Amino acid sequence: MPINTATNTLIQSQYSNYNNKVAISRATSEPALVRRLFISIVLLFLGVFLILPLLAVFTEALRHGFATYLAAISDPNALSAMKLTLIAALIAVPLNVVFGVSAAWAIAKFEFKGKSILITLIDLPFAVSPVIAGLIYILIFGMQGWFGSYLFDHDIKVIFAIPGIVLATIFVTFPFVARELIPLMQAQGKEEEEAGLVLGASGWQILWRITFPNIKWGLLYGVILTNARAMGEFGAVSAVSGHIIGMTNTMPLHVEILYADHQLAAAFAVASLLALLAIVTLILKTFVEWRVAQNAILNESI
Repeated sequence: MPINTATNTLIQSQYSNYNNKVAISRATSEPALVRRLFISIVLLFLGVFLILPLLAVFTEALRHGFATYLAAISDPNALSAMKLTLIAALIAVPLNVVFGVSAAWAIAKFEFKGKSILITLIDLPFAVSPVIAGLIYILIFGMQGWFGSYLFDHDIKVIFAIPGIVLATIFVTFPFVARELIPLMQAQGKEEEEAGLVLGASGWQILWRITFPNIKWGLLYGVILTNARAMGEFGAVSAVSGHIIGMTNTMPLHVEILYADHQLAAAFAVASLLALLAIVTLILKTFVEWRVAQNAILNESI
């Protein structure tokens, strides 16, 4: 009798699993016409709003020949814009990495008052227009701002100078690393860090030997997004730069000035460099996502 009961239970379990698979298959399968319709809509949108504009940028950039293209991107003002863009990114990205890791560590590993407020403030750049962010810095550091007279008396330039551009870039990019790491650290829990602490590891040893290996791909993903936004930022940087040609123009601002001056070939040439940056960013982003998925599969198999 117990054997029959166990057999019946096994049969019912297999039958139930079969019914569940059939129900899932019916719920997720659609007629071929419907699938083709949705795939066609997706491909149409990608073609019209992504691929076609990218092709147009490169076509216009090379319309007058490769020599004209090289002359446009090797122009002193263009090189100055590239240099300033790199400087802003090289300063903003490491600072945002430090902030993002620290914020994610605090939010995911500890309980403290004001935690929800900190999470809300991290999301602030997503809610505030970049132009408004630039105007805030003008209000604080501008000639008529809170610290304007002090900065002027000590000959310190923030607005319409590199420091203002760096500050604006940091503001619009600081959520990316933190927002990528917070859910990742929360999902991993505290067990490994607590075990390391019990075994006598110091805080730095726990950070470098336990935490960082677990978050390295998520951190790299956040760095890629931060760098892409830093190099492509327009609104906040435009407000604080002053548009001084050859001095405070980043690549997006230089493209705007060239286009407004009807130098279309040069504008599209510099824009093509930003488009190449976007393509490289997407490739790196896809690679990191693939590695994260592979690590997840490996962890599940273990």
